Amino acid sequence: MWKSIASNALTMFIVILVVVAGLIAWGRETFYAPGPLTQAICLQVDRGANMRAVAEKLDAQGAIRSSTVFLVGAAYTEKQGQLKFGSYLIPTAASMPQMLEIVTAGGQSTCGREINYQIGVATAQMVLRDLNPETGRFEEVAKYDPAAGDAPEAFSEEGDLRLRVTLAEGVTSWQVVDSLKRAGFLSGEVADVPAEGSLAPDSYEVTDGLSREVLLTQMAERQTRILADMWASRASDLPYESPEEALIMASIVEKETGIADERPMVASVFVNRLRQGMRLQTDPTVIYGVTNGEGVLGRGIRASELRARNPYNTYVIDGLPPTPIANPGRLSIQATLHPAESDYVYFVADGSGGHAFGRTLEEHNANVAKWREIERARGETPEGGVQTGN
Repeated sequence: MWKSIASNALTMFIVILVVVAGLIAWGRETFYAPGPLTQAICLQVDRGANMRAVAEKLDAQGAIRSSTVFLVGAAYTEKQGQLKFGSYLIPTAASMPQMLEIVTAGGQSTCGREINYQIGVATAQMVLRDLNPETGRFEEVAKYDPAAGDAPEAFSEEGDLRLRVTLAEGVTSWQVVDSLKRAGFLSGEVADVPAEGSLAPDSYEVTDGLSREVLLTQMAERQTRILADMWASRASDLPYESPEEALIMASIVEKETGIADERPMVASVFVNRLRQGMRLQTDPTVIYGVTNGEGVLGRGIRASELRARNPYNTYVIDGLPPTPIANPGRLSIQATLHPAESDYVYFVADGSGGHAFGRTLEEHNANVAKWREIERARGETPEGGVQTGN
């Protein structure tokens, strides 16, 4: 009898072991296998949430096959106490270890809703965007100009929200400060407008209540690093005595063309002019002398302004103006420090958004005549100077 009981107990024990081993194998396979998601999702992890709440959300959205396995795996991999709040993009067929890595890595959120305060040369606007998990791209929901009126209702909706400030290439430091004053999610006063050219056009993720001075410092530090790195690897025999002179030239290149591929050629024209002792004769510097960088001129340059003697009128002065005339981006700094090889010393608009380049005054005058014909065909009245070589 005792032998029978012992035999049955042993059999039962073996069965239990087999079942347990099977469960472990199944759990391990479920944990490490690709997940059931057929479309990417955006997972929001609230402040104060625990791993169980995350498991329930993932289960409800069909991202995992077992919340129990997910929680056991989180404990086993020591991820349970490392959860970071935010909104995270969970890709198609993501495994549980991948998901745990995503929600515990921290850093910037990878999806969700975002307000991007875009500071441009002519306007500044708040743009509300949602990331579409299926395409991986942000889609515009609403936008408005803080200087023009109140925010649309969509901006008052609650939820996980990221804030970003983006500077366009070619904005002036005054324009940046003036626009930041209208950003209600920032705090503090700005004592002084930063030096022209010292702020890096880029996109900055910020937090609600961040000091405006702190943000401006971040922008300045980034521009300092960019200029230092590019200056160290600059081409040889450039007519700049310092990184500051290169920054002045980069700001002129920035304001002369918005076409990235054209910037090295535009830079080469100005480099050739400096080498030959020719005046730069560039309209954007004249405009800066009129506006001091405070807003957009909004009209053509007057003949009297082209003749006016001031430090920024490159039709009158020799060499570079005393400071940058805007905040140049990376591409303009790169073009300035690595200009194209050319013998061009003139350029003028060609009607396509780009420019026609000339080696001689005769070539340039022919290009100018073509541009005047385009202006007349458009019904435009030429006003002010012609870029470079007038």
